[in-house]
Amino acid sequence: MKLRIGLLGGGSWGTTVASLVARNSPTVMWARSSEVVNEINTHHRNEKYLPNALLTQSLTASTSIQATVQEADVIVVAVPSHSFRQVLVDARPYIRPWVPIVSLSKGLEQDTNMRMTQIIEEVMPGHPVGVLTGPNLAREILAGQAAAGVIAMVDNSIAVALQAVFRTGLFRVYTNDDVIGCEMGGVLKNVIAIAAGMGDGAGAGDNTRAAVITRGLAEVTRLGVAMGGKPLTFAGLAGMGDLVATCISPLSRNRYVGMQLGMGRKLDDIISEMSMVAEGVKSCGVVMELAKQYNVEMPISHEVYRVIRHGSTVKDAFRGLLNIKSGSESDPG
Repeated sequence: MKLRIGLLGGGSWGTTVASLVARNSPTVMWARSSEVVNEINTHHRNEKYLPNALLTQSLTASTSIQATVQEADVIVVAVPSHSFRQVLVDARPYIRPWVPIVSLSKGLEQDTNMRMTQIIEEVMPGHPVGVLTGPNLAREILAGQAAAGVIAMVDNSIAVALQAVFRTGLFRVYTNDDVIGCEMGGVLKNVIAIAAGMGDGAGAGDNTRAAVITRGLAEVTRLGVAMGGKPLTFAGLAGMGDLVATCISPLSRNRYVGMQLGMGRKLDDIISEMSMVAEGVKSCGVVMELAKQYNVEMPISHEVYRVIRHGSTVKDAFRGLLNIKSGSESDPG
């Protein structure tokens, strides 16, 4: 019997995953917008977030959370971090016991500093929890280009069962039992991608981009391991893979924000014209709090934080990085 999927969230990545899993399983996707829902059900498209993309015809959408989740065997949550908890609370009365819940969000909750899987465990105790992550740019995957992701769960048997749900066509899915490492890799790379974009916008070259990505990976790994992640995770799809894609792709929202900052634009103006959330903007403050809590040095992330939250300029940021003493590359600090 095929598992029934209820997916919460109608943005670009949520719609893409819903379209993918609809090829394997009966899938209902919830979105706030009745226009988006009607367009998916009538024309099999979501032009607001995925222009010119044709979705799997068996995918259905609903504005009712209850209708989306009440018969589901697997719940997938694809809403931004700032609304993640509330959407889950709204869905809780209708989700059957022991149903696995998988997060697609790559952010951290403000005020609590919690990962999305921690929120699931708090709001929905007793449910198997996981995260689907990796270098997954929605438009490329929906266009049928080859890509790979990771489903991370503590219980490998459930991860293997879900692997078959998410894997389709040229989208390969691997399993991993390191939920913390996979989740933090997806969160932290957004901040580094802003830094890479800042360099691109300011006219820096490929050498600068490579240095930012490489030293950024060192920062991501240091904090991720300090929080309980496994070092090898950050050399894989959820770490290096996701970081590279987000730092170099013109489809990356976080890189776009960094580029615009590097060109001298104001953050508020950049954000106001975007229809989708750049999680790195929201996460950078929480990342700095976690770095302090775990006593981890993160100079690139710190400079991004100063630009985003304290009005520092991109030139100030790169000047600050150049003033940091270079130690041994193998130094864990």
